[in-house]
Amino acid sequence: MENTGIHTGTDQPTLSPADAAEFAQQLHDTAGPHIGRPPVPVLVYEPGASLRERREAFRSVYEAVVARIGEPTLYGGSSGGPNVRWRGSGRLVLLSGDRQRAQLSVHDTVVLEEEEHRTFEWGGAWTGGEPHDFDFLPYVWQLDRGGPGERPTTRPGGRLAAGLDHVESSLELLLAAWVEQLAVQVGTDWTSFCLTSAADRGRQLLVSYSLEDGLHASIDDRDAPDGQERAQLMLARGWQSCDRGWWQTDFADPDRADAAALARLVVTELRARGTREPEELRARDVSCKDRGDMWLPGLGVRH
Repeated sequence: MENTGIHTGTDQPTLSPADAAEFAQQLHDTAGPHIGRPPVPVLVYEPGASLRERREAFRSVYEAVVARIGEPTLYGGSSGGPNVRWRGSGRLVLLSGDRQRAQLSVHDTVVLEEEEHRTFEWGGAWTGGEPHDFDFLPYVWQLDRGGPGERPTTRPGGRLAAGLDHVESSLELLLAAWVEQLAVQVGTDWTSFCLTSAADRGRQLLVSYSLEDGLHASIDDRDAPDGQERAQLMLARGWQSCDRGWWQTDFADPDRADAAALARLVVTELRARGTREPEELRARDVSCKDRGDMWLPGLGVRH
């Protein structure tokens, strides 16, 4: 996964990390001439690259840009790639990506955010039988740690999933995005949230990810009857082990299939305990190492 001289199909070769950093400085300091121009590619991913390979390929570009213009105002990412923002009131430098490439661009802040808010507000499926569009959202996670620049005064509403199948899809996309994107932007910091359901009040289902520990899910099952029959049931659903009444599953070095498996396990467990609609769910204690404000507009669940 090289940078220099790879053709992208946009009549522009990708920039080297050093050149990307220099270009980011131009966008950051003298945005005017560049606003409205197409994004400039800085990286092309190999077809079929794993989440780890994409993460490490992006790292050199990201670190070069941060070394030149400083930490971003907002960390984040979409289902297709990173979405990192150096935001001011008049211009927003965006280091973003999709399944094929990463690119740099600069935008009028108000124009870009108004367009994004319309996407969050008016997109989506009306029923669970329609295709979801979480993979088209501008970003599915965003983290504000009080970095330089000006943070938004409002944030878009999170898209509520139309059915539990959509919750599974949105969770899969979010987990894969974390595996690919999070460690480059926040290092070894963990991120997690707790799902609760009105159909099963008081029970916690924890989902987390960190570079060191991988993907994790656990559920409080301490009120369940003990014994082999219960263990067989939980193992059949996809749980791996039980520790003091908490069933848990871990993927130490996850890829897309593992993100899908964990999302499927979570929704299977919610269904088994009586949840029927996304409206019954809440994501609580959403955090990234208790530093800053983590927002998950692509989760499909209120929080």
